[in-house]
Amino acid sequence: MINVTKTFLPPQEAYNAILKKAWDAGWITNRGALVLELEEKLKQYLQIPHVLAMTNGTLPLQMAIKALGLTGEIITTPFSYVATTSTIVWEGCTPVFVDIHPEYLTIDETKIEAAITPKTTAILATHVFGNPCAVEEIEAIAKKHNLKVVYDAAHGFGVTYKGKSIFEYGDISTCSFHATKVFHTGEGGAIFTNSEALKDKLFYHHNFGHFGPEVFQGVGINAKMSELQAAMGLAVLPHIKTIMEARKELVALYNNNLENLGSLRIREGTQWNHSYYPVLFKDETQLLHIQKLLNQKKIYPRRYFYPSLNLLPYVDKKNCPISENIASRVLCLPLYHDLSEDVVLTICNIINEGL
Repeated sequence: MINVTKTFLPPQEAYNAILKKAWDAGWITNRGALVLELEEKLKQYLQIPHVLAMTNGTLPLQMAIKALGLTGEIITTPFSYVATTSTIVWEGCTPVFVDIHPEYLTIDETKIEAAITPKTTAILATHVFGNPCAVEEIEAIAKKHNLKVVYDAAHGFGVTYKGKSIFEYGDISTCSFHATKVFHTGEGGAIFTNSEALKDKLFYHHNFGHFGPEVFQGVGINAKMSELQAAMGLAVLPHIKTIMEARKELVALYNNNLENLGSLRIREGTQWNHSYYPVLFKDETQLLHIQKLLNQKKIYPRRYFYPSLNLLPYVDKKNCPISENIASRVLCLPLYHDLSEDVVLTICNIINEGL
C-alpha cells in the first residue's frame, strides 16, 4: 500500500540513546534538557532568533491570535488545512476570506486591501505546500493599515525566501512537526517571532502563564512539548538534508513524467523543501477517475486541500471561485523519503494512461 506520505523514522537505537537522557534524569515533560536542546539546534539550523517548541502545530496558531490581542475580523486564505480557519473561529474572531493566486495557490495579495474593514485586525496567511506568500507586499499592506501578520507555515520547515528562513516573516510564524511533515517530532510544532518581548509573552501563554513556580504572569494554557517528542526531533534533525534531497529527486522525476498536468508554481527567490507534490487536473471528474485508478492499485493520493475553507459549515459563505476551482481538482501524489523511483514511474504511467 502506497500512501500519500510516510513518516521518516530514524534508527531506533539513535532515538533510544537520546531518550535515555530523559530516563536518567527522570524528567520527561515541563521543558526538560531535550526540549531546550532541540530549540537551540533549530535556531542554529534555521538561523532564526526565537523558537518555542510546542506539543502540536495548531496551538501555536491559537496562541498567536491570543498574544497579539486580535479581535474582530482576520483576513485569511480559503486554501489551507482546516486548522487555519478553525483557529480563528475558536479564538472568537471572524475569518474573512480572500481568494488565491491561481498558480502560486497562496492568498492573492492584490485582493487583500479590498477586504479590509474597520474591524480588521490581522492577516493570517498560509505558505501553501511550503510555497511562500507574497510576504513583502503583505507586509506593506499591514503597515499601511496597522495590521498584524501571522503566517501558517505548517509546511515551511527548511524553506528560505530571498536568503531568509520563511519563519522570519510576519509578526509570528508557526510550524507543524506532525509525523507527516518533512521534519517531525511525532506530534509537535513550534512558534517563531523576531520580537523578544513577544517571545516572552508567548512563553507565558504556552506554560499556564507561569513566571516561576508560584507566580503567574497572565493567562496561559498547556502547550509544552514533551521530552519524548523532543527526542524524536533530535533523532530526525541530523537526517534532514538526506530527507530533503531524496524528496527533491522524486519531485524532479514526477515533473519529467507528468507533463500534461498543472502543478504548483514556486515563487521566485524560494529555496523550496519539496514538502508535497500537488497536481492539477482539468476538472473534478478527471481527478476522481484518476484517483479511482490509483486506488485500484493500492496507491492512495490525497485531495489536499479540500474542500475550500470558505465552504465550511461554521463560516460566513463568500465566493472564492479560484480556491473552489483549485480545491475541486488538486491531488497530492505520494511523496516521501524512501519512495522508490519505480513506484513514482508506475504512478505516472497510471495517470498518463488514464488521462
